[in-house]
Amino acid sequence: MADWIISVAGTPEGARWATCLALMSALAHAAFGALQKGRHDPWLARGAIDAWLVVLSAPIAFFLVPWPTPTTFLMLLGAMAIHFAYKMTVALAYERAAYTVVYPVIRGTGPLVTVVGASLLFREHFTLLQWLGVATLSLAMLLLALRNMAAEKVDLRGLKIGLIWAFAGGLTVACYTVWDAFGIRQSPDPFTFLAWFFFLTALDFPILAALRIRRTGVPGGVASLAWRGFAGAIIAWVSFGGVMLATRLDKVGEAAVLRETSTVFAALIGWFILGETVGRRRLILMAGIALGAVMVELGG
Repeated sequence: MADWIISVAGTPEGARWATCLALMSALAHAAFGALQKGRHDPWLARGAIDAWLVVLSAPIAFFLVPWPTPTTFLMLLGAMAIHFAYKMTVALAYERAAYTVVYPVIRGTGPLVTVVGASLLFREHFTLLQWLGVATLSLAMLLLALRNMAAEKVDLRGLKIGLIWAFAGGLTVACYTVWDAFGIRQSPDPFTFLAWFFFLTALDFPILAALRIRRTGVPGGVASLAWRGFAGAIIAWVSFGGVMLATRLDKVGEAAVLRETSTVFAALIGWFILGETVGRRRLILMAGIALGAVMVELGG
């Protein structure tokens, strides 16, 4: 499998697979975000997900894939730091403001910065139509956040702090997307990078969650938290693993933009599964997000 991925990277076939993986990742990430919403404290939810990631990834990392090279290991150490910053900013944003407000801000900020970073590091070049697509997608996401903000009972101080953390989270999304793409590209076996990535970057939040549990207990129940954590770990493999493989097969910027259609999938999950009201304005903005992604795909 690893040899096949390496052989089709940079080819038209690789580009088609990258598109499929990025869209699959978007759907999975929307489900991943929904799991962190609602019943459980976001710190505990993320801690449960990461605990399961450690348990599930360790056998693969230690016994099923080649060991990382020194260069790959250094890239993994960098990924640990960047993803810790990402998880911290997201948890702080969710803690301060509504999920439906901060999620589009985090995801809308990321692709624009990612495209700039990918153009500098990987010498990727977007056409004018693609740049317009990135701008359309990011603007629609930010307008969606504003629309959701108007529908919420707003604590202004909490909202301001939440939005600051959300923008910081968007910057860390861009940083980890570019860094992870560089890491998986230089690894001789992409699955070595993935397995060790999921094992090492998940070691931090279970510790933070355990410390929090000592103070607050587990509101919502231990069994529910454990099951959500298990489901989240499986989805994380699909979501983060899918987009990293997409960046190995084709352009980093395009994969990053396509993945941010997760906002559309998140709204659809809220509409059809969680019973949330979407409304005409949200539908129009969701169409804008989808339109931006199509412009990026067709403009390449």
